[in-house]
Amino acid sequence: MTRIIEQLSDIATQYDTLYCDLWGCLHDGLKPFPAAVAALQAFRAGGGRVVLMTNAPRPAPGVVRRLDEMGVPHDAYDIVVSSGDAAQAAMLRGAAGRRVHHIGPPKDEDFFTTLPEDMPEAQPVERVALAEAEGIVCTGPVHEDTDKPADYRATLLQAKTRRLKLLCANPDIVVDFGDRRVYCAGAIAELYDEMGGESLYFGKPHPPIYDRARLKLAAQGGGEPGRVLAIGDGIATDIRGARLEDADALFITGGIAATETGTGRQPDPEQLDAYLGKAGENPTFAMGFLR
Repeated sequence: MTRIIEQLSDIATQYDTLYCDLWGCLHDGLKPFPAAVAALQAFRAGGGRVVLMTNAPRPAPGVVRRLDEMGVPHDAYDIVVSSGDAAQAAMLRGAAGRRVHHIGPPKDEDFFTTLPEDMPEAQPVERVALAEAEGIVCTGPVHEDTDKPADYRATLLQAKTRRLKLLCANPDIVVDFGDRRVYCAGAIAELYDEMGGESLYFGKPHPPIYDRARLKLAAQGGGEPGRVLAIGDGIATDIRGARLEDADALFITGGIAATETGTGRQPDPEQLDAYLGKAGENPTFAMGFLR
């Protein structure tokens, strides 16, 4: 049975490390949530480590730059691990071939140009037209404000006919950008799977992003994560990923599931139970907003 808690400090001493989602938990894409920032700062002040774990398709340096622009202080976290990190590493190893067709907005340019420091020998792949491609790399819709997954059906049909793999850099289906809900790369990859194509995933809830978090923590000299609490608002990504990693989970209901869970300041217990039952997940804890 999921326990609704009032604040992170109620359970903080039970854990050594937090895997905390960004969108919907720490910020809304435009500005940080002050109470969430304070909660993470307090956890670190108590000796814990905070991994900001995001399904953003950008490599971690780009994520950190965006956090800086929004005013998220560095003392709120230890490291950042992104789906973009794990997906980029796979791309550079040739998971989708050496000649790829990109589906995504211009702002994701650094996915192809900013190479990871732990792969100094890596060579960029070549971006080509679909007809010349060995695979597809999807970082999201080209026009995030207007595009829907169905807009890519013709492209995906051509890719399926040629049996191209689609490397998905962000498994999220939707994200709330301020007061707007926009589709992510996961929605396009999901459609490709439904059409009979093959998509490759590297962010939550899939193992590569968690493996990368453990490696980065170890590289800091802190060893294993210890007792982990995963925090997120995505039931199919954050919460399912925590279960698959055998970690406890804190479900933030005021994010993308706010309506379904009847969240005001806190979730409605009956609506929360119904939502979790339909999703087939049973997170350890829940609260309306991270604080």
